[in-house]
Amino acid sequence: MLQFGLDTFGDVTAGPDGVLQHPAQVLRDLLEQAVLADELGIDAIGVGEHHRDDFAVSAPEVVLAAMAARTKRIRLGSAVTVLSSDDPVRVFQRFSTLDALSSGRAEAILGRGSFTESFPLFGYALEDYEELFEEKLDLFAKLRSQAGVTWQGRLRPALHDARVQPPVERPPLGAWVGVGGSPQSVVRAARHGLPMMLAVIGGDPQRFRPFVDLYRQACEKLDQPALPVGVHSPGHVAATDAEARDSFWPHYKIMRDRIGRERGWPPMQRAEFEREIAEGSLYLGSPDTVARKIAATAKGLELSRFSLKYSAGPLPHDAMMRCIELYGREVIPRVRALLG
Repeated sequence: MLQFGLDTFGDVTAGPDGVLQHPAQVLRDLLEQAVLADELGIDAIGVGEHHRDDFAVSAPEVVLAAMAARTKRIRLGSAVTVLSSDDPVRVFQRFSTLDALSSGRAEAILGRGSFTESFPLFGYALEDYEELFEEKLDLFAKLRSQAGVTWQGRLRPALHDARVQPPVERPPLGAWVGVGGSPQSVVRAARHGLPMMLAVIGGDPQRFRPFVDLYRQACEKLDQPALPVGVHSPGHVAATDAEARDSFWPHYKIMRDRIGRERGWPPMQRAEFEREIAEGSLYLGSPDTVARKIAATAKGLELSRFSLKYSAGPLPHDAMMRCIELYGREVIPRVRALLG
């Protein structure tokens, strides 16, 4: 059965007066969002890791542990953990601790990240970008499934029969690899026997079908069992299509244009926004509209999970809570009906 998730980067939101909230308030609001998602029966929530002033979450495992204390069943993951600029042993320890506190609900979603602020912050060289992730993912994959690990790489000290504490109560520790869409990343996920979470943030989602096929072929060739494939995409649910567009657009544009200025992109125009809704990877509109689009993507890519990235720049907390309510109560049942 298709699982349904929610992802947030903990974007710094606007308060009722339009002024940006303190990050501390944003973090407290994230707990309320997770509690609502859990009450609605949504399967998973993911919290991103960033080291910038437009996002409040730099330590997702701490936020997820607070969520664990206030929820009962929802799975708790990162979206993503920037493994390249972290230590795999410490990442494993933090998630195995979260897994214990949540009675087995932890998921580490591991990626290289789409921002690079963490590399100079923690003393890593950007020229080692690819090799850092490959080495650290290799070590993490061994840690999650073995009691004693012997490992050697170039960029981190070796381990010999290392016993990392605390152990996972019911191994292996839940984990996915976040993939932006390169064939090398797809094969890497299969090689390590990890489910693949595709970050589909623009363009026709069906263009990722070749990557799903490549992943299936790589798993088969490597004698891996059939592993889950998920998609993470942005969107917003409101009562009507028009309300969703009008409430989401100004906040989405602020976020998109800030990132665009850093990366040399032109300012986003309303026509581009509308095209992404109609033909691309913005799951935005009424419950019926969003459900039809999710169902088409889930069927076309044979997904095991769809995760809606529901935060967007300064989009207020109240608007996100209404989105979560509609997603849980109306969108998910409609998708299940459409998929039969």
